[in-house]
Amino acid sequence: MTAAPVIAVRKLTVTFTAGRHVIEAVREVDFEVGDGEVFGLVGESGSGKSTVLRALTGLHEDWRGHLDILGEAQGRRRSKAFHRHVQMVFQDPYSSLHPRHTIDRILAEPLAIHGIPNAAERIEKALVDVGLDRSYRFRFPHQLSGGQRQRVAIARAIILEPRILLLDEPTSALDVSVQAEILNLLSRLKKERGLTMMLVSHNLAVVAHMGDRLAVMRRGEIVERLEVERLRRGEADHPYTRQLLIAAKGYDRQLADTLLE
Repeated sequence: MTAAPVIAVRKLTVTFTAGRHVIEAVREVDFEVGDGEVFGLVGESGSGKSTVLRALTGLHEDWRGHLDILGEAQGRRRSKAFHRHVQMVFQDPYSSLHPRHTIDRILAEPLAIHGIPNAAERIEKALVDVGLDRSYRFRFPHQLSGGQRQRVAIARAIILEPRILLLDEPTSALDVSVQAEILNLLSRLKKERGLTMMLVSHNLAVVAHMGDRLAVMRRGEIVERLEVERLRRGEADHPYTRQLLIAAKGYDRQLADTLLE
């Protein structure tokens, strides 16, 4: 990678405390993300990939290592300026939007926090940018479909015009018919705005659709790094990555029979 990375992670270890026990959910993770790149973190549930995002964005403070984002070393807390440039889209659009707030209020809140003027104009533009017209502005989340809610969540993330989007399984809670629409929307926004993205997913096809490079996580560690082009060709070195590739192809009766022998 020639240019300085916009995200550089060195020996990131993230812990959780359960009673007297300290659990290392992420261990000694290293990676870099270049400016304008889409970098994927792939692995099964519990592999630690979402925990990495939460440490990056400051939602989990019990970590050690080195995090450098947009050229600045990050501590346990994040500044207001940090959140202006780094935004996150969560997995579940049903729980990430306040059920008693209108879409207008949901989108106005980050603008008010950062003191950004012309809220009405910016809100309508953000809605249009994610494929929703102004009629959605004064609706409540329960009046929207899952796909429309996720579009609002994306609008909330981009309304501050960030440089980095952290995407935590942004399509996994959606119907299959809607998933491709959201991925295409994110791809368009990435190109139009020059965004850098980190995409967490258990679905290799999602990363192959959007990504440039990826790291495969298992039990809190990165076990393999590869270019998306290699992923599309079905190439992988680590046995766990090869298992994920097989799983992504769906149910294979002949393979299942061999596993039962």
